[in-house]
Amino acid sequence: MRRRDFITLLGGAAAWPLAAGAQQPAMPVIGLLNGQPSAAITNFLVAFRQGLAEAGFFEGRNLAIVYRSGEGNVERLPALATELVNIPVAVIAAVGGDESVLSAKAATATIPIVFTTGGDPVELGIVPSLNRPGGNVTGATFLGGLVATKQIGLLRDMVPRLRALGLLASATDSMKSNLKDVPAAAQAAGLELVVAQAADEGDIDRAFAQFVEHRVDAVIASGIVPFRYRDRAAALAAQHAIPSISNNREFVDVGGLMSYGANAKDAYRQAGVYVARILKGDRPADLPVTQATKFEFVINLKVARGLGLTVPPTLLGRADEVIE
Repeated sequence: MRRRDFITLLGGAAAWPLAAGAQQPAMPVIGLLNGQPSAAITNFLVAFRQGLAEAGFFEGRNLAIVYRSGEGNVERLPALATELVNIPVAVIAAVGGDESVLSAKAATATIPIVFTTGGDPVELGIVPSLNRPGGNVTGATFLGGLVATKQIGLLRDMVPRLRALGLLASATDSMKSNLKDVPAAAQAAGLELVVAQAADEGDIDRAFAQFVEHRVDAVIASGIVPFRYRDRAAALAAQHAIPSISNNREFVDVGGLMSYGANAKDAYRQAGVYVARILKGDRPADLPVTQATKFEFVINLKVARGLGLTVPPTLLGRADEVIE
């Protein structure tokens, strides 16, 4: 292919799929913008590709994916989003934190964007409405902040003496909206709340020092930063014998006591489904933002025994999964 022909091919991205020739249609290219360290979302990307596969799209066979990752540094995301726009890609999948979709949205008002978020996309200014997102942006939310009351209830069942509660939260502005219900839920339960915000691994250590100083009886770990450093958070909770719960079941896999939250993998799968629908001609404006319908409760019995806790049979009976 001559250089001039190749430039012409790239210039027509608005008309995906493009024809490279009468016999060989061009492979559509999507851009995946990720705010997290790549290793942190590996399992979620499996679910994303599953959503694509459900609609007949397979990476390397009839679809190309260009990956751009901030590797945990959100300041890199605006430039990475601009790179994807300039390629140009047919669709941008913005994952791994709200900063990804906000950066993508700032970079383009024409290329379709499909997001995943644990926050409220209306409150975050991502879309004007869940049912009618309008514009070029839609996606899936697992509404992480809406489970606070349930999490506190589970902690109370596990730790009847619960008096003071620690909240380990991300320090980024967008994630604050994800946790707006925790103080209200703690107040309604008559609990003292100790909030520690974390932006990096060092903050995780300082947060637990604060929890120990205030003698909290349990900790909720919720947000992007606690998820990124979940191994450290779980280890410190065990070291200081503090029962813990998170939105993410991966926290339990690495030594946390419990998790209760929406199935984030399902949100990533739905994002893959939406990307496929857009490639087939649907408009983002016509695709309602999907909300989580699957919630999971997981208990790590080994951790409970290490903390000297007896798990009530009623709590075991409510668990979707018990890790021995």
